[in-house]
Amino acid sequence: MRWILRLLGVVLVLVIVLVGALFLLPADRIANLAARQFEAATGRALTIDGDVTPTFWPVLGARVEGVTLANVAGSDAGPMLVAESVDLGVDLAQLIQGNLVVRQFEARSPQIVLERDALGVGNWNFAGVGDQNATTAEAGTQSGLPPIILDRAQIIGASLRYIDRAAGTDVTVQGVTIDLTMPEAGGAAELRIAVDRNGQQGEVNARLASVEQLLAGEVVAVNASITTAGATGSFEGRAGLEPVAAEGRLNIQIDRLAPALQLAGAEGGELLPDAARPLSLGGQLTLAPSGSLHLREGAVGIGSNRLTLALDTTFDGERPNIAGQISANSLDLTGFTGGDNGASASSGGASGWPTSRIDASALGLFDAQIGLTLGPVNTGYGMIDATRASITIDRSRGVLGLNEVRAFEGTLSGELVANNRNGLSVGGTLALRDVTLLSLLRQTVGFERLTGTAAADLRFLGSGASVDAIMRSLEGQGTLQFGQGEILGIDLAAMLRNLDASALGQGSSTIYSSIGASFTMAGGVLSNSDLALEAPLFGVRGQGTVDLGGQTLNYRVTPETMRNAETGSALRVPLIITGPWSEPRFRLDLEGLAEQRLQEERERLEARAREEVQRIEDQARARAEQEISDRLGGALGGSGTNADGTPQSLEDQARDGLMRLLGGGRQQASE
Repeated sequence: MRWILRLLGVVLVLVIVLVGALFLLPADRIANLAARQFEAATGRALTIDGDVTPTFWPVLGARVEGVTLANVAGSDAGPMLVAESVDLGVDLAQLIQGNLVVRQFEARSPQIVLERDALGVGNWNFAGVGDQNATTAEAGTQSGLPPIILDRAQIIGASLRYIDRAAGTDVTVQGVTIDLTMPEAGGAAELRIAVDRNGQQGEVNARLASVEQLLAGEVVAVNASITTAGATGSFEGRAGLEPVAAEGRLNIQIDRLAPALQLAGAEGGELLPDAARPLSLGGQLTLAPSGSLHLREGAVGIGSNRLTLALDTTFDGERPNIAGQISANSLDLTGFTGGDNGASASSGGASGWPTSRIDASALGLFDAQIGLTLGPVNTGYGMIDATRASITIDRSRGVLGLNEVRAFEGTLSGELVANNRNGLSVGGTLALRDVTLLSLLRQTVGFERLTGTAAADLRFLGSGASVDAIMRSLEGQGTLQFGQGEILGIDLAAMLRNLDASALGQGSSTIYSSIGASFTMAGGVLSNSDLALEAPLFGVRGQGTVDLGGQTLNYRVTPETMRNAETGSALRVPLIITGPWSEPRFRLDLEGLAEQRLQEERERLEARAREEVQRIEDQARARAEQEISDRLGGALGGSGTNADGTPQSLEDQARDGLMRLLGGGRQQASE
């Protein structure tokens, strides 16, 4: 707005010169005179390469062709204005009375360069027309012009380039049309800006309460709206130019995002998913003089979801930084996740995980530190009752800190990480406590065969461009601990007692005291070798794999009865669980059972053989001892008994015999 009025003010110097000289001088001399007068008034060179044609009807004025207005000294962006032609018309009767009423100002196909230097000074501030805080009246006085009234000023089919040296931005918009009216000098003004680009049209309409006060650096009332195909927005409040500041009520609604992106020069299709439509934003917005944005009483609508916001955004870093709070009474995310609370999993592993590409580019648009408080959330794979969390985003890496999540009658804490710095990867650490298993498994994977409470610890990492790819790449480790509950669909105690297949199916169940296991994950496959189930009459050991990517099971559990107190034996019945985890198949491992029986029989026979060998060894030893005793006793004259009459051992008899033999030998020698 400011640059339009400044440009009009200095160009009207040209109008006065032209109108006054139309009847006296030829066109080339008119052009030279106007150019010299303009440069003297503004300090900028004005070049007219085309014809200067006077007009007498319907207004007094002139058409100037081939107009070029120089930029500020030292700029490398080219001229500030290059126009094919400029039509100027004034009200002669009002001019005679000392009033400047511009009936017509029309510039066709101009190329306009607006440039702000590193110190924040714009090239639309002209020397000799007043400083940055000059009013329209002051500008008119310093240039010898009366206050200006604009019936209509038009810039048609412009190429508008905006360069901000301080911010390092350079944006060009083609096909711009600008209409400006100001019925009273320095009073209220209406501005319309229309853009026709890439087959899309957009329009901005604004009403300013006072142009004079606005240009004087004051804050004035502003009403503005923006419209494009599929999107509308409005602002009602106050705004100022020196420094740029605003505060007021903002409302935006987007039904389709693609037209607005095409209008801005971006390529590609619709990025807004159906579940997010309409996308709306409302609240009290403040643009501070420092350039920061502050939203209070904010409300965001994402499809059927509603969130409340209080956010502060600063722009003094490499990326915008957002800080604040977000809350919602309830959310329904089923349209985004593709889930339906386990219904998708009920069809078995054939349904699989979603394979659509995950667009995580939003992680690189800004940094953030946001508190999050949510009521019930339907994720499509389960209901979350309440959430207290925080969101931190730093250079395309987002961390969701879970302070407390209440779900499935238990709690979850930890953190989840999404890193898009070099391809998308996800990971985290989670601690689950006192969760109801039946509710958890029914909602997340459609599995309804396990009851009880659960505690778990998990550390995981996965990468890929879709949920399916991430699930197939998971790495990590964890532990599970289940409290007392039931396994529905199988009666392990009856199966162990009777080896009866009727112990499987509806109406059957197994009561357990606890279940514990640890596991590792590699390549999307969970592996476990230490599953332990403890029950009053038996125990279960298990090992196998769970293909998380393929949603299938390949697991072997071995129930074992308590050992018989008399025989010390225990009955084991191996059970194999295979197939999709939504409809697993249970079958007895008959081969394993036969091998177990053979092993037990082998162990029994080996035990009997060891007993028989021991018996034979004992008998042979006894006979050998008896023979030695008889021979030693007869040869040495030993009685074979102790002083108390008890039988001597073989070792004692041999010792006594040797002593007598040696003693007798010594006696004979002495004799």
